[in-house]
Amino acid sequence: MPVLIYDGDCGFCTRAAEWARVRTPDVTVTPWQWADLAALGLTIERCRAAVQWIDESGIEPGRAYAGAAAVAGWLTHRGGWGARLARLYPLPGMRQLADAGYRLVAQYRHRLPGGMPACRLPDQRPER
Repeated sequence: MPVLIYDGDCGFCTRAAEWARVRTPDVTVTPWQWADLAALGLTIERCRAAVQWIDESGIEPGRAYAGAAAVAGWLTHRGGWGARLARLYPLPGMRQLADAGYRLVAQYRHRLPGGMPACRLPDQRPER
């Protein structure tokens, strides 16, 4: 079964993950804080940095994809219009555009619907 790992401490990420869970009930959607990261071949640092997608039926079974590549993996699995969109990801220039878009969303996730100050990325948290 495919696995989508997200940041359970982020309100925006949790809302997005719940949206994904409803649309793909055959995917295990879990926060990295509750997952057995070692069994999945992941690290806390990698999971803090970006959403993760692991699909045993993908091009490289068992490989974890991060960030925009993870979103493209989930969209491909889901099928429909999203899968057609995800097929553009490997094309020259599209990967860079999608990766930049993902980084932009991640950087400002605390300002997006469901986000809160605690959703800031660790290196963006205000000094105390």
